[in-house]
Amino acid sequence: MYEAVYAHPDGESTASRFASAARRYGYDGIVVRGVDADPDYDRLREALDVDLVEAVEIAAPDPEHASGAVGNYRPQRELVLVRGGTNALNRFAVEQPRVDVLTQPMADDGDFNHVLAKAARDNGVRVEFDLSPVLRANGGTRVRALSNLRKLRELVEYYDAPYVVTARPHSHLELRAPRELAGIGSVIGFDREQILDGLREWGRLVERNRELMSESFIAPGVERGRYEEDD
Repeated sequence: MYEAVYAHPDGESTASRFASAARRYGYDGIVVRGVDADPDYDRLREALDVDLVEAVEIAAPDPEHASGAVGNYRPQRELVLVRGGTNALNRFAVEQPRVDVLTQPMADDGDFNHVLAKAARDNGVRVEFDLSPVLRANGGTRVRALSNLRKLRELVEYYDAPYVVTARPHSHLELRAPRELAGIGSVIGFDREQILDGLREWGRLVERNRELMSESFIAPGVERGRYEEDD
């Protein structure tokens, strides 16, 4: 199982501290999402016996800017995530096979419906279930987050769309063990195994992409396979 984290300077804790804590909690690895974080991945994997995944979470103002960023980062990063939160960005992300994960689809003014769920399923784009508001928010913010997560779960389940689960930690102190996150699943209608499967899905994505990157690479800027673009 993997957790997707914001390591310094995108977050408060270093990748090394995240990796040490993740190992204690029983994770197999961490996905380092962000733009500026640049840890020594190979050294940390060897020293800490925890897999570190080089990822990026693209936060763009509109689909046009997001598309350019996806094109730039896709050959470089093992996972490419696109932050949603508007209807236009949500639609863009789920319609792009080059995108691995749509994050925060229900944040801000974003919505998620049956059309997007089917597109995510057809294009293999994972939908993120962000449990951080359940863990760290209160009052009306927490109530709205729970309502959004329940709606998202119903759509993902009904249309069999792929998904990942995260607590979106910005600090190693915000990491939660898989069993703790599994316990939260019942609040939004997931059972224990479904939450754990969402944590495992990060690892399955990484394994697939590493294989694709090794097989498809021809030369810098030239590749073939799943991420090949039409002329």
